[in-house]
Amino acid sequence: MRKLATILLLIGWLVPLCSLVAQETTNRQSSSQQNPTSQNPAHSQRQSEPTTTLRVDVNLVNVFVTVTDSHGSPVGGLKKENFVLKEDDHEQTIAIFDKESALPLSIALSIDTSLSTRHDLPLEQASAKRFAHAILRPIDAVCVYGFSEVVNESTRGYTADLKRIDEGIDHIRVGAATALYDAIYLASRALDHRKGRRVIVLITDGGDTISRIDYKQAVRSAEEAEAIVYSIIIVPIESSAGRETGGEHALIQLSDDTGGKYYYATSTEDLDEAFRKISDELRTQYLLAYYPSQRTSFSDFRRIEVKVAAVPETAGYHVRHRAGYYSVKSEF
Repeated sequence: MRKLATILLLIGWLVPLCSLVAQETTNRQSSSQQNPTSQNPAHSQRQSEPTTTLRVDVNLVNVFVTVTDSHGSPVGGLKKENFVLKEDDHEQTIAIFDKESALPLSIALSIDTSLSTRHDLPLEQASAKRFAHAILRPIDAVCVYGFSEVVNESTRGYTADLKRIDEGIDHIRVGAATALYDAIYLASRALDHRKGRRVIVLITDGGDTISRIDYKQAVRSAEEAEAIVYSIIIVPIESSAGRETGGEHALIQLSDDTGGKYYYATSTEDLDEAFRKISDELRTQYLLAYYPSQRTSFSDFRRIEVKVAAVPETAGYHVRHRAGYYSVKSEF
């Protein structure tokens, strides 16, 4: 039965592919008759070269917004009239406004298991389990990743089963190096097809030593997946000479660009507090969605700006959201 299912699957995949190839051949023959330059071998070679990006039509643009007060506490109760949204400095009409608590939440919980974090790993695992138990609802799901020199998906996909999540957290193992950017990239790929809000929570000391993906690729993959990145940066000894400050700054920028936030943790209490703040924010976010009215930039990156209006200036509100979106999407 398994062989039969495999054969049927291959047939189902090959039939539309053959049709597509036949149609492409017909189109090229027709084009060659109409355009003599298509007979040029060099021109044909350029035509057949694979492209590295896939263009997509951007319709509705979703912007997940967090508003905090002067003390850093999330602000709820705001209305559509309280927001002004711009794309490339041009104000947009907000077509959809909603509070995010009703939408499903997909969280990629990514834990650094390299040698540099081995002493803190048991504490990180215990705190991560408390976070999952506190945040998860039946409509939500978590996927647990452990990353060292390789990235392991220990829950084998997204799940709302707390027992499976606990087991996944317990089963991550210490490795040697740190493939941090690979972990961000792979988590973003998995999140890209999830419905609702998409979140990556990183627990790491910030140092990347072995990734095949570079920082820019990792950032773009998270932005294209519309993933909000929260970074919990583990600093066992704040004044340590071996502290990876460059990696910390990269995580801070990544969190800022995706509308998330970063936290430093030097103890179990700090870890629990960071998870509590992340949980509070995810319960009080806003959704602003719009149809872009015009394009004034030749760049494939469209910059987004959101401000709070019609509130007292003394309120000291701070707004966080993703920096923008790409109108040309990379091939994952």
